[in-house]
Parts: sequence; C-alpha cells; structure tokens
Amino acid sequence: MRMRKKYAMGKDKYYFTIKSVPNNITIFRKTKEAAVTAFKKYKKAGKEIEWLGKWNGKEFTESNIPAAVNA
Repeated sequence: MRMRKKYAMGKDKYYFTIKSVPNNITIFRKTKEAAVTAFKKYKKAGKEIEWLGKWNGKEFTESNIPAAVNA
C-alpha cells in the first residue's frame, strides 16, 4: 500500500472536494472567483463535489456554497 504524503493547507485559499472512489480529491484555488468557476465546471460535468470554503489556518470559513453556483 502506498504511503500518504502529508498535505498542508494554504491559508486564505478556497477548497472543494471531488468525491471519487477510492479516494477523494481536494482542490484549491487562490481566489473565490476561480474556485467558484472550477466548482461550477465540475458540477456541470456531473461530478459529486463538496464545497469546503476558505481555510484561515485553523478552520474553514465561508463554508456555505456560493449563491453563484446555485443560480
């Protein structure tokens, strides 16, 4: 079995997860606009995705799905 690599999350970056089997894929973007655009593209492609929000170093803030995605 392959060893997992430690992954440090970057402060003030926006994250979302693509749920896939056998592993979930976490993706980040530096700006909210870029993150929302990428999130929309994956959603349109039919992927099962989860919005995590903005990482502030300790927890996710802005964890509600942006209104632009729901429109």
